[in-house]
Parts: sequence; structure tokens; C-alpha cells
Amino acid sequence: MVKRSKLSQVLASILVNSIYQMINYPIMLVNTLLAPFSILVIIILISHGGLINVGIEGALIMTTITAGIGLQGDLSHLKNDMKLQDMVVSSPTSSLIYVIGMGISELIYAAPVIILLAVMAAIFIHPTLMQTAVLAAVMGITFVFSIVLGYLLSTISSDVVQSWGFSGIISVLLSTLPPVYYPISYIPMPFQLLAYLSPTTYAAEIVQNAIGFIHLTPTNLVIDWIVIVGICAALIVIAYKKAQWRES
Repeated sequence: MVKRSKLSQVLASILVNSIYQMINYPIMLVNTLLAPFSILVIIILISHGGLINVGIEGALIMTTITAGIGLQGDLSHLKNDMKLQDMVVSSPTSSLIYVIGMGISELIYAAPVIILLAVMAAIFIHPTLMQTAVLAAVMGITFVFSIVLGYLLSTISSDVVQSWGFSGIISVLLSTLPPVYYPISYIPMPFQLLAYLSPTTYAAEIVQNAIGFIHLTPTNLVIDWIVIVGICAALIVIAYKKAQWRES
């Protein structure tokens, strides 16, 4: 009975935050599609197709990051404008179930883009089962990282407009400026150190190494995994301890 109740709470979040919007506002799907594909097209044109493999992987990472960070704006809207979170807080629903449901809804919302990019990856990259598993693991970690970050920021945001500002800045810092669509070797050496401030740089390196575009030493590969998993775990701990759900 408890499991069924939790499932219904998750399904309610999905219906409210993704299915409803996808059916009533399909233009938002076009907006979701434009961001990763516009950069992908530019990268392909500039590199004359040489970076198409890396570009597709980068677009997948960007899509998961953007979807996760987008949770911040949706949570802020539901909390500050619709007052939905007040009703959820007064119900038996826990913050974990609420965030899980909203997180899955963001993933479903981004599913059409992910599926299209996955088809392109199958056509142009021909990934092996191991390469697919590595990409899926990296996407999963970056998605959880961005979901938790979006949730944290939503708890301190007082207005949806402010949330949009945060989302735009963070998306650029995590998925546009870092070498996600291209290898870090394309960045002049003094600025490579700045690129490593972003966790998505490490995620991109893991994927680029998996498809054979770059070759990392075993030590560097382990360090990359430790960084992205460590940052994700640290954010989860911070969210658990600091994010305010119910007033004391």
C-alpha cells in the first residue's frame, strides 16, 4: 500500500510537470531541441564533420544537464506561483519522493531529444555495448548532479524569473563553455585549467575516451570518475542537510 502511494505521488509529478506541458505546449519541445542541436550543427560545420562523434556525445551530455537544471525553474514556478509545494509539504509526501517524481518528469520531457541523439549516435558512432554503458553511466551521473543542483537552487529562489536567470548562467557554465562538444586539447593551455573547474569537462573526457577519440591513461580515467562521482555525492549530502523542505 505504501509503495503504491509513493508510485502515485511520482506519477502525479510526471503528469503535472511533463505530460501536461508536452500535450498543451508542444512549442516547448522545440525549445528543448534547439539548444543542443544548434551547437551540434555549428561544431559539425566548423570541423567539416570531423567532430560529429564528439558533438553527438556532447549534445547528449548537454541535454541531461539542461533537463536537470531546468528542474529549478519548474520547482520555483510550482512553489512560488502555483503554491503547489505548500500542498505537497502538508501531505505525507517526502522531499525525496517529490524530487524523484519531478526529476523523472524532466527526463521524460527531454526523452524525444535523447532518443533522436541516440539514433544519430547509432548511425555515426556505432557504439559497442561497453561504450553505450559508459555513456549511459556518465549521463546518469550528470543528470543526478544537475537535478540535485536545480533542487538546491530552487529552495533559495524567491521568483521564477530569478530561477530562469540562474538556469541560463549555470547551463552556459556547465554545458556550453566547457569542452563538451570538442576535446580539451582545442583550448589553449593556460585556459585548460579553467575548463577543469567544470565537472562536465571530466564527464566529456570519459565519454571521448570511451569512443576512442582521445586516449586517457588509466590514472587519469580513474581521476575523472572520482571527480564526477565525488561532486555528485557531495551535492546530494549538501542538499540533504541544507535544503529547506518543511518549516521547523
